[in-house]
Amino acid sequence: MRHSLSLLAAAAAGLFAVPAWATDYPLQLDNCGMALTIAAPPQRVVAIKSTAAELLLALGLEDKIVGLAFLDGPLAEPYTDSTYPILSDKLPSQEVVLETEPDFIYGGWESNFAADGAGERPALAELGITSYVAPAACRSIKPEKLSFDQLFGEITEMGAIFDVGTTAENLVEEQKAALAGVKADDRGLTALWYSSGTKTPYVGAGSNAPEMILEALGLKNIFADIDEGWTQASWEAIVDANPDVIVLVDAAWNSAEAKKKLLAENPITSKMDAVINQRYLIIPFPASEAGVRNVPATVDLAVQLAGLSF
Repeated sequence: MRHSLSLLAAAAAGLFAVPAWATDYPLQLDNCGMALTIAAPPQRVVAIKSTAAELLLALGLEDKIVGLAFLDGPLAEPYTDSTYPILSDKLPSQEVVLETEPDFIYGGWESNFAADGAGERPALAELGITSYVAPAACRSIKPEKLSFDQLFGEITEMGAIFDVGTTAENLVEEQKAALAGVKADDRGLTALWYSSGTKTPYVGAGSNAPEMILEALGLKNIFADIDEGWTQASWEAIVDANPDVIVLVDAAWNSAEAKKKLLAENPITSKMDAVINQRYLIIPFPASEAGVRNVPATVDLAVQLAGLSF
């Protein structure tokens, strides 16, 4: 994932010539069905989930961060060696979050804003705290099928919220250029996106980041007809589909190597062509959900795919 160095850092460094613009406050937004009014750029921010943290960092907003929580793995380059206050390895409690005195909480999942989590959104609003959910992760309102343009829209919106619109536009232009360089495979290959699970596999379905990335690669998702981001499947259905390629999500709690071992030792999956011929593509978990890492991950996966033999 070395490509992420340029994609996440170059724009923040102001390396691209895009006309500067400033946000006209108060900013009115609709976020997952909740109306937001932002009077000024947030100054004290808590980010929950890697997708939220890494977009803030990509926009050069590290000085605004007062706490991170529920990270899915190491931060992307060039932030891997940086130190930020970690509130919790899991979903933080409202008490822990409020101790940081935030004025803005950015959640990678809508479920982060629960009474037994960071707090319910209306209750936080009563305390003068703005909450923002990554649009692709809305659940109170079903989001449209995810596209890269929607991800770029989130980057632009976050740029407006923090009055770093030029940096956001720079990042979008850099990511668009990188994505344009990805040549979709034209061999008509099928693919399984294997996220997690052992007895019951949890797989990428047809409406969120897995499908978006697979389409960009020119791969046909064997579960694309399921209108969900991810879904539970059966090993029997996977074996019947016999995908040409298997994308393995590499997570600390269910590594790519552990998945390879399971597939090789399972009596039925061991007979699949992709397993026999080790036709695997690997993506780190923080890049597998909708966020700023999706474009560099797509670039990286395209290189991996080009290196497979059929």
